[in-house]
Amino acid sequence: MNKLSITLLFGIVTSLLINAALTTPAIAKTIHSERSLYRNILVEEKNGLRCLKFNVRSTKTQQSCMLVDDPQRLVFNYTKMLFSSLLLNPNPERILIIGLGGGTMSNALHQIYPKATITNVEIDPAVIKVARNYFSFFENDHITAVAQDGRIFVKRESIKKQQYDWIILDAFNGDYIPEHLMTQEFLQEAKSLLSENGVLAANTFSVSDLYNYESATYKSVFGDFFNVRNNKNSNRIILASTKPLPTNDIIAARAIELSEKLSLFDVDITEISRQMSSTATSQDWPKGSPLLTDQYSPANLLNLKN
Repeated sequence: MNKLSITLLFGIVTSLLINAALTTPAIAKTIHSERSLYRNILVEEKNGLRCLKFNVRSTKTQQSCMLVDDPQRLVFNYTKMLFSSLLLNPNPERILIIGLGGGTMSNALHQIYPKATITNVEIDPAVIKVARNYFSFFENDHITAVAQDGRIFVKRESIKKQQYDWIILDAFNGDYIPEHLMTQEFLQEAKSLLSENGVLAANTFSVSDLYNYESATYKSVFGDFFNVRNNKNSNRIILASTKPLPTNDIIAARAIELSEKLSLFDVDITEISRQMSSTATSQDWPKGSPLLTDQYSPANLLNLKN
């Protein structure tokens, strides 16, 4: 059995353990809880799986999970889907992550790209503290965490004409994305931070009343983009770039090049590449859908139902 086969087999076994930990009815042990300025924060552990939660009442509140005995392995499918960004830009050197969670994505990217500069922006200082204390969030001179609203950070970076090769928008908690991070104006500011080969990846709804509005807004800023989704969760990843989207042949070739490197993190990039669809060939929202703007945002959409 070769190295790649052993890695894949280990990944399958680990995935079964993660699924068992997430679905078995055993009561999770709370190892930390606090009320921060923004939310309730819980750290729970069950069957060797430690998770960060923001709300005790909803079932969609697990922000970040890690296997205590194998912290580098990614748990959530949406996190793995974010790696589809590398099919657009395989060599990011400056990475911006908005929404820290437990910091597992930042940790994984540091292992893959140890020379890359990674800036994590998180509005809640308490979340940064919890990531450090309970999720082995790693920091050094190249990996930093900034306690600031993502919209303000992006605005200030755009004024300073900073550039990033990969921007990850991950302020989605399963039920909600801050509305000021969904508008046309915000996306234009984020786009201005992208380098020549830069890619923006947004973790967002796969099904929601906002789907059409959100999709139309992204297209108004970036033109055609990729949707990445599967039937394992309710998330989709939007992949957008300042450049024309790569062809299927280029994506397939890059998937082969990245396959072994990402398999160490239980990321099947070849399978993920098959879950990508371009809006150039499959636009699934009505033409003329309203755009989300700073003057017409999700809260206003509630009026349309009355």
